[in-house]
Amino acid sequence: MTSKKQLKARVRARMAKTGESYTAARRHVAGVSPARGDAGWTFRGGRHPYSAAIDSVLAHHGVEAGEPLVFLAGGGLGAGYILWEFKHDDSRHLVLGFRNQWQYYDRWMAKTLDRLGVAFEAHRTAGAKGAAKRLAEELDAGHPCIVLPDRQVIGYWLLPPHLDGHGGHPVVAYRRDEADVLVDDRGQAPVRVPAERMDAARARVSSYKNVLHVLRPGEAGPGRLAEAALAGLRDCVEHLSVSSDSFSLPAWRKWSRMITDGGNAKGWPRVFADGRGLSGALLSMWEGVEPVGMDGGNLRDLFADALDQAAPLLGLPLGEPAAEFRHLHALWHDLAEAALPSDVPEFARMRELTAAIRESLLSEGTASPEDGRELWELRAVVDREPPVKDTGALFADLGERIAGLYRAETEAVARLRSLLPER
Repeated sequence: MTSKKQLKARVRARMAKTGESYTAARRHVAGVSPARGDAGWTFRGGRHPYSAAIDSVLAHHGVEAGEPLVFLAGGGLGAGYILWEFKHDDSRHLVLGFRNQWQYYDRWMAKTLDRLGVAFEAHRTAGAKGAAKRLAEELDAGHPCIVLPDRQVIGYWLLPPHLDGHGGHPVVAYRRDEADVLVDDRGQAPVRVPAERMDAARARVSSYKNVLHVLRPGEAGPGRLAEAALAGLRDCVEHLSVSSDSFSLPAWRKWSRMITDGGNAKGWPRVFADGRGLSGALLSMWEGVEPVGMDGGNLRDLFADALDQAAPLLGLPLGEPAAEFRHLHALWHDLAEAALPSDVPEFARMRELTAAIRESLLSEGTASPEDGRELWELRAVVDREPPVKDTGALFADLGERIAGLYRAETEAVARLRSLLPER
């Protein structure tokens, strides 16, 4: 009989190898895991933290929409590339965006809920006491809340102090007790966060300080879902067809050029000329593209699921576009593999530890501090001495792959646009 420890090891190994989420990897290793609950709350899992949070709260209120259609209602896919450089600590941080309006949390939430016909209240306050009081009142009244804490401050992601204030993603706070707020972060078990830490994490990032969404859903029936899906599809193709090279598909073209342009101050050959920070950027690529990270990966597979579900609602032939976006998901996976190959021992261990932390959070609601320490100690070592022998060849390969993705996604969006009815 396979022990729990052996099962976890097999799931972690598959996650590190394939980039699958915990739920998908466990499904392959041990079959489908039934949904678990806690005091009336059901854990539904999920891939994308934004749409999964909305879907879970809607389901709690008896409204079944499903994560893929919620994701589609919000405009589906996006594209974004930014390489930040900070002089105060000489650090570099790669940011990738894969959902529509990935840089605007409040705007995305509002339009998604409006399209779904879900009434909601959005609260923000500068005062820590007022924010804590409002959250406590809503939870005590039995109202789950979508909140946006800083990942480092909230603690359970085991991030080091230098990432304090770098941002976070939505989670559902669904109840509290004398000491803790209980959180659903797309897992199968509650994450317990001390109330003081939750308050500090919610207040950390000024651009969305203490934001809280409470959903008051009515009936989001098939007719409203169809309307939301069509609006989301139109939003998606329009958004990905604009010329922005930071927040739309041209971002991939810009990235493909920057990764090989040694003459540009923002080109990777110059930014990473001394090697420092390169391994962190490559791990950020892998984490950003694969669902083993914090934001759900490149989301092309989730979009494909949404197209399949929207097809009968809209009476549109979306099967071929769905297959096309699943192929794009596979191409993104190949890019992640090329960026952080598992045949490099240091990279393999980083992948394994990253997958282990995510898997433990999903399955048990807590992760091993030892895994967190080892991961960030190893990251510090490889950031000083990257195990990459030929950066020129690596950058050329990655640049070619990203350019190919830009072309393929541009063509896929154009074909999808041609299938939509005129307004």
